[in-house]
Amino acid sequence: MTNPTLAVIGGTGEEGSGLALRWAAAGYPVLIGSRSRERAVAAAAELRSMLPPELPARIGGDSNAGAAAGADVIVLSVPYDSQAGILEQIRAGCEGKTVVSVVVPLQPPRVSRVWRPPGGSAAEEAQALLGDGARVVAAFQNISATHLKELDHAVDCDILVTGDDKEAKQTAMELAQAAGMRGIDAGPLVNSSVSEGLTAVLIGINIRNKVKGSGIRITGV
Repeated sequence: MTNPTLAVIGGTGEEGSGLALRWAAAGYPVLIGSRSRERAVAAAAELRSMLPPELPARIGGDSNAGAAAGADVIVLSVPYDSQAGILEQIRAGCEGKTVVSVVVPLQPPRVSRVWRPPGGSAAEEAQALLGDGARVVAAFQNISATHLKELDHAVDCDILVTGDDKEAKQTAMELAQAAGMRGIDAGPLVNSSVSEGLTAVLIGINIRNKVKGSGIRITGV
């Protein structure tokens, strides 16, 4: 079975580019999306150079709208403050597709304190903005970007996946496995407020313990 093409919107950032590299290494065609097509093309070239030479370099770059339109699954990895504007750019390309939200609502300077946006969570707001034509799931909020580009580094963190569409959640859990992690079905999209909030908690844990990569594990599963 052919892997779906992934658009990583915000793929020039640390987490988005790290996930994109891991998915490309696992055999997924990846499109890096950015406001600037030139920046996306440059980021894609850099990521291709990081792949082992024996792997096909299936990473391209395009504008946000172009990447979304050319993909089967869209991964949204952008700052919360940019989410609404970027979703307007890619709305048409999201129609009928799974959209995996990696977005976390943080309020500087107190980024270690949980803050919930007016719509309940970033993922719920994304679903409201995109409408029923897109299937939004939330995942990958609780991983550190520190070691993502080290392909032989095991990421010691489970991935909580929330959403209202069973097939969309399954897609996100398959992406977690492809990136070397374990996806856990954490219930409906309304629960995304908890998984998003855990990011602020983990930031505080990192600060107090002088580490960079604290994560979560679900035991007994």
